[in-house]
Amino acid sequence: MRWLVGWCGASASAAREIQPLGAQLLWEGPDPLWAVGDWRPDEVRLVYADGDTHLAVFGYCGADDETLRRSLVSARAGALRQLTTWPGSYTAVARFGRRTVIPADLAGTRPVFHTSWAGGTAYSTAALPLADLTEAQLDVPHLAALLACPDAPEAVGDGTPYRGVTRVPPGHALRLREGGSRDILGYEPATPLVVAAPPVEREAAVAGVRDALVAAVRTRLAAPRHAPARDPGPVPGMGPADRRAARMGPEPAPGVGADLSGGSASATVALLAAGLPGMPGTVYGTGATLAGERLLAVTFNDLTATGGHAGVDRAAEMERARIIAESPRLHHVVVAAGDEALPYADLEGGPLTDEPGPSLVSAARHRHRLAAGSSDHLIGNGARQVLDAHPARLADLLLDRRRRHLVRPVTALAKASGGGGRAIRVPFTVYRAARKLARTPYPEGLSSAAVLLRRPIDDELLSDGALGASLAALAWCRPGPAARWLTGEALAEVSIRLEAVAAHPRGGATTGRPGEQLARAVLARHAADHRVFEQAAEVRHQRLHAPFYDNQVVRACQALPESHRVQPGARAEVLRAVLEGAGVRDLPPGWGHTTHASHADSVRSGLRAYISDVVGLFEAPLLADAGLIEARVVRKALRAAAEGEPLPLDGLAELVSTEVWLRRLLTRRGSCWTAEGHHDPRAVTSGVSP
Repeated sequence: MRWLVGWCGASASAAREIQPLGAQLLWEGPDPLWAVGDWRPDEVRLVYADGDTHLAVFGYCGADDETLRRSLVSARAGALRQLTTWPGSYTAVARFGRRTVIPADLAGTRPVFHTSWAGGTAYSTAALPLADLTEAQLDVPHLAALLACPDAPEAVGDGTPYRGVTRVPPGHALRLREGGSRDILGYEPATPLVVAAPPVEREAAVAGVRDALVAAVRTRLAAPRHAPARDPGPVPGMGPADRRAARMGPEPAPGVGADLSGGSASATVALLAAGLPGMPGTVYGTGATLAGERLLAVTFNDLTATGGHAGVDRAAEMERARIIAESPRLHHVVVAAGDEALPYADLEGGPLTDEPGPSLVSAARHRHRLAAGSSDHLIGNGARQVLDAHPARLADLLLDRRRRHLVRPVTALAKASGGGGRAIRVPFTVYRAARKLARTPYPEGLSSAAVLLRRPIDDELLSDGALGASLAALAWCRPGPAARWLTGEALAEVSIRLEAVAAHPRGGATTGRPGEQLARAVLARHAADHRVFEQAAEVRHQRLHAPFYDNQVVRACQALPESHRVQPGARAEVLRAVLEGAGVRDLPPGWGHTTHASHADSVRSGLRAYISDVVGLFEAPLLADAGLIEARVVRKALRAAAEGEPLPLDGLAELVSTEVWLRRLLTRRGSCWTAEGHHDPRAVTSGVSP
């Protein structure tokens, strides 16, 4: 895991006595900054302006040094947004004398955390090091909120699983001053509740998405490649077996690669990377470049999907991948996987991630696929969240008096619900729910959700069907899929949180339109889990790139007109237009077809194959010790889901992943910090414990 850490305003005596383990000091003084982990040389850039103005950029940034220097001068005058407008994915740390500014990204894949320490403020791009630094205890109410209402920032707040460690919200920046004072500033303009943003023509908006996505991919291709970074040595939180596996595990192929399976988004990124000028698959040695290699395109062939809808969908996807891979600029690799790569495999292994996340249950599956990839591997994660319309966007259309644009999406929902009298009632049901959301004030919606949490969770609220999920999403706040298995005490505590926010709503939360605000919340949740996925499925010396989460791509997608975004097939249409604008026109039949059947079937197959291991986790679960669940109830639900009962699989995955994360945290030894002059991971107390 790679992270940066620093502090501002801390006492000199405390600062001299402690430093991060295995860190590289970037700037000295009373407010130091370190880079920790196996950063590549091209992933850390330092720019100096006049006097005591400094800028550190971590990650992949498409701006040259002169552009960075100009933006730094603008940011010093207060234009913080200038630090977030470059192509790529990065974290910028700007220092103006004894004042430091660190913006978080718009999605949440590049978060910033902070905590009070030694009379000042310590900050980091990871929460666990700050928990070590302050010896923070586990925040059980935060875990309850994550399980009860994961999509609701009102319930989760800006906290983390560690008490006293706080997250900077997406789209905001942390500003630190000498003396320990700190502010959280929003750098994106807010949209009024009942006033739509200035309309953007569909063609211009799609062109903006194309330009942003092409620039994001080109930034990764243009980045200089280096030999693999040195092994960072012992990583706090990893046991001997984990370190041995990290040293001896497979290394990715050199160059650039991409996923060709996984849907139209990953295929779009792969085709863009293969079609842009340059040598995306160039083999890099010790300073010399040897051209001629093609982009490595990886297709994941799940051998367990052999029958039913899942088998048909998988066969169609494999055929589309085969046709696309006929491009002379692609080298196609098919990764076949059986039961060893099903979800819920190898739950006992794997590193300790910074936070819990549902992707922990499928980490072994992802590692199996990514091990066949390249040292720089492009994936399509995030496209669904930035391009698709949240159902609450229908309420935004009603606020703008554009009812006719609801016809096609409502008709598609009716078809997805099947025939008969139920389909006839769907349009009226959806319209009524959208109108109710549009007319419901934000505090009232939170109060209603608080009341729901104090009652038995209605199965219809947690339905995973197209209509049930859409109706449940047409609310300011709703219970998550794992809420039905939480104890009454845990739900009551989350309910109290919601009522407190409803009584004193935060100023920024009430300015967004329902669709925009709820879509941002869902994006933030998936971005946070993507970050957990990167840490849990990390392959040694490999970098994963998800261009759809980049700031400029998110901004371009937000400019898409709502009236177009809500139409069925809008995402595939936008991605097709992006490829056509980049010169890629010959796409196979069925390209852009979306389905979740194969994913759901693989999850259920994995639960069935590893049911004994999963149930064993809940014989004496830490979640029950914390008062969040009743072990007997969860064991019964797991067995029922494995036998095919229609239960929310996402909710069970959240429970299992949180239990797995707690166990890894409890067995952790060592710390991210060491006393001056020592190099033992245990030089500082281990800190975090439930």
